[in-house]
Amino acid sequence: MISPEGPPLQRTGALIDVMDALPAALRALGHDVCVVLPFYREIRENRAFKKKNTGIAVDVQVGDKVYPAQYLEGRSSSGVQLYLVRCDEFFDRDGIYGERGEPYEDNASRFIFFCKAALELSRRLTPQLQILHVHDWPAALVPVFVYAQGLPFKTVLTIHHVADQGSFWGLDFGLTNLPEQFFTLHGVEFFGRLNFLKGGILYADKITTVSEYYRREILKPSGGCGLDAVLRENAHRLSAILDGADYKVWNPASDRLLPARYDENLASGPRGPVLGMVTRVVQEKGFEILVPLLDRLLWDDVRLITLGEGDPAYETSLAVAAKKFPTKFAYQKDYDAKLAHLIEAGMDISLIPSRFEPAGLSAIYNLKYGALPVARATGGIHEIIEDYDPNSGSGYGFLCYEYSSEAFWDAIKRARQTFCDRNLWTRLMKRAMARNFSWDASARRYEDLYRELIGATEEAAA
Repeated sequence: MISPEGPPLQRTGALIDVMDALPAALRALGHDVCVVLPFYREIRENRAFKKKNTGIAVDVQVGDKVYPAQYLEGRSSSGVQLYLVRCDEFFDRDGIYGERGEPYEDNASRFIFFCKAALELSRRLTPQLQILHVHDWPAALVPVFVYAQGLPFKTVLTIHHVADQGSFWGLDFGLTNLPEQFFTLHGVEFFGRLNFLKGGILYADKITTVSEYYRREILKPSGGCGLDAVLRENAHRLSAILDGADYKVWNPASDRLLPARYDENLASGPRGPVLGMVTRVVQEKGFEILVPLLDRLLWDDVRLITLGEGDPAYETSLAVAAKKFPTKFAYQKDYDAKLAHLIEAGMDISLIPSRFEPAGLSAIYNLKYGALPVARATGGIHEIIEDYDPNSGSGYGFLCYEYSSEAFWDAIKRARQTFCDRNLWTRLMKRAMARNFSWDASARRYEDLYRELIGATEEAAA
């Protein structure tokens, strides 16, 4: 697998969790799996992560320049083989994509280099790889290069977030060193710009995304972020496989980061609700509708804990609210794994006001820890959370369907009122904790997809 993010990075983000759990689940099914990602400064400075030089070095051409690629290797905590692409000029930086809310100006060069370097490594590994599974826009040019060079790999592109496309000005196409015919309507050109994700969509053998509802959303103008027509034209190659949770890591019954462990037989506590969020602090996660509610929310008898970084403006708003309500609201910007697990275990209600939530992986974690979600119904949330219906007694979450502060506030009020009935709340918690979204079923669906591709290759060869 080729991804811009993955273990051992320590920060909030669904892609990191997926790249830790999915390869491990496939490995458990008997497949040889490795992950290729950039050798970022954060990984270099992580002394707990053991890495060594492979001895492989390749010169990679990016436009008129040539950059050296060195390859290191290590293993994830689950034992999956990791390969790290080193080029300090591109990856020895504080951020992954940018700093202080601004992207790096040379991101086109950085990830064209990464795609080419990952492909060069793939050509050298033995036994020969059969499938290159790439994730999101930074790796999306790999299928294009495979096609252009006629390489013997099948390719799969997983779209985790269609809004991030790797769109750069047209002159950056020269950095790819691809023939000019690739910069057309039927190639990587999109309204005069170089678009990484469009290239991946057109040239990957199979395309997946992370929930069925998100698949439907991105095929529409309202959810496709401009690429909906391209996706509709290639919908016959697009399928949805819901992300899962690694319950070896995210399970309150065995979580080593908790001071006390528990399961669905937990005891209730006579206290007001604790609300929490472990998320990226960006607009798409709904902070534009949540921030206006903070005063109203925190004047109530609640506690709120938020962990995550992102847009400096929203970070500032959260910091200001934390100073205004120091006994009710705690905000930490820098990610800490132990704190993330403590928040999951300590909160009664999770807040998910997202405008877009492709997979809803955080909601899966919330349910396992008994935190009932208040969420906007979008993307994978539809498949994970069932809205509580007081008439039938079904459900275990609180959904709103309109993207607005008032609609989300109404859902919070429903949760707050339900919380007052501690016996009912405990029943809902137990119901939520009993839900199973492990990677087992999802990994088998990817396995079926890979077998289909390999089978087609063998039939063609025969």
